[in-house]
Amino acid sequence: MSWVTLLALACCTDPGASGDGTGAGAGGAGGGASPEASSSSAGSTVASTGTAGSAGAGGDAPAGAGGSGGDPGGGGSGGMEPLPNITIWIAGDSTVANGQTPCPAGWGGQFAALFDERVTVVNRAVGGRSVRTWLYHVQTAMDSAGECVLDRDSSGEPVLQDRWTEMLDGMKRGDYLFIQFGINDGSRTCDRHVGLDAFKSSYGMMALAAQERGAQPVFVTPVSAIACNGSTARGTRGGYVTATLEAGEEHGVPVIDLHEHSVALYNTLGFCPVPGGDVSGTTGGPVGEFFCDDHTHFARSGAEQIARVVAGALRAQELGLAAYLE
Repeated sequence: MSWVTLLALACCTDPGASGDGTGAGAGGAGGGASPEASSSSAGSTVASTGTAGSAGAGGDAPAGAGGSGGDPGGGGSGGMEPLPNITIWIAGDSTVANGQTPCPAGWGGQFAALFDERVTVVNRAVGGRSVRTWLYHVQTAMDSAGECVLDRDSSGEPVLQDRWTEMLDGMKRGDYLFIQFGINDGSRTCDRHVGLDAFKSSYGMMALAAQERGAQPVFVTPVSAIACNGSTARGTRGGYVTATLEAGEEHGVPVIDLHEHSVALYNTLGFCPVPGGDVSGTTGGPVGEFFCDDHTHFARSGAEQIARVVAGALRAQELGLAAYLE
């Protein structure tokens, strides 16, 4: 029995987990942004960003390979020096954002409760964003290379979003940076479209910036929507899963394959076939409790289970951050 299966069984028997099938949004990890800054200590979360919105990119793809890379560790244990206080910084879309009550909710908003008091989680995920619209000011025009045009300053450098510069200003040695995009990036139109090469280079730039400040980047493949082949869940995020794994290998960054793990979770929970063929506001039962009123966005109970899957991967991959888990 895999650790994802064990985790799913534990989640299902958790009396604290509750679902809500209401909410707004369909398709991709999108929507307008509520106030986006969020800082949460262990056991508490302050709402930040992300409402459900327009359709994101899908594409059928088999679940990706397991996570890659490793990290330098998170400090000592036993007789060694105590672990320092650290911050986990999170960049992502609405499947990661703190979200709204009752839904949609992202896994990043449920992450802090899984760590001890030495960890602060700052979740700057924003609904509707690709990696480039999260990082930069992006135009609706496309250039000759097939990428969306970026606003540039007087020296020709891309104009950065405040959320990224503020994150870098606060980042310190020993911190972690989690990055998960790849749902809205597959849009065919600007401003959200990001080609696979630009996607990987954007991840590499973010990883290098974190490493220069002594922080450890962690790439996360895009969480899968619920889609079925008969009674079996299948992956939905196409080339962005592979691109995330490749970026991790190219830049020496550990990768949590949340796409693969989420598909495994849906199969363990027996979500397929989905009643009525797709998730809607009237979908009941376990699927309706886990998801909002579409196949992409989570109700709070679903977001909590996805957060536990990410935490389980930290332990399974023996990343140093696992030492801080409750």
